[in-house]
Amino acid sequence: MSFKLYGYWRSTATYRVRIALNLKGVDYEYIPVHLTSDGGEQHSERYKKLNPSALVPTFVDDDEDIILNQSLAIIEYLDERFPSPYPLIPTHKTERARVRALAQDIASDIQPLGNLRVLNALKEHFSASQGDVSEWAAQWIVKGFEAIEARLQTQAGKYCFDFDITMADVCLVPQVFNAKRFGVDMSAFPLISKIVNNCNALDEFKRALPENQSDRVG
Repeated sequence: MSFKLYGYWRSTATYRVRIALNLKGVDYEYIPVHLTSDGGEQHSERYKKLNPSALVPTFVDDDEDIILNQSLAIIEYLDERFPSPYPLIPTHKTERARVRALAQDIASDIQPLGNLRVLNALKEHFSASQGDVSEWAAQWIVKGFEAIEARLQTQAGKYCFDFDITMADVCLVPQVFNAKRFGVDMSAFPLISKIVNNCNALDEFKRALPENQSDRVG
């Protein structure tokens, strides 16, 4: 198999790439990288040769002899290599910019503040309890979702941008999974919730769910 995805079942960044691969109809080999077992497999020398950042996901395309990290870069690469059946980046420059902006609202502003290494640092260096850590993650998700919910008022249809699935939806669905994990009350975000429910009705999104992964823990 020419495509490999190294990731973790609960990683939202890996989750994004799983959705994109499914939407593109691409077969791939999934290679679990356990982020907490034995100090984290992402820190092993073998894995760091693939991804010196010691983060997931890592995507390997043997046909093109390329190794990519950063979920948005991987998704855009897949979108260019496999334009159908779901183009995830619009062709019009204005719409393309809007989709990228919303995706980055999530991937650059919200998700990193709830990243495992940030949460671990709060515990290790600032004596934060698990409750403190969950509250920290939830507050940044809520702040980010408040802005996204407002933006969606003028652009959403069935999905984030009218009736076409885009990279914005691919990013939003995993972030809502993370929000629920940290106890965020999603009733405050009806548009976000509607879009995510519409996405999760599709088989490509269902197969990408964390609970459907081979390395699911618990």
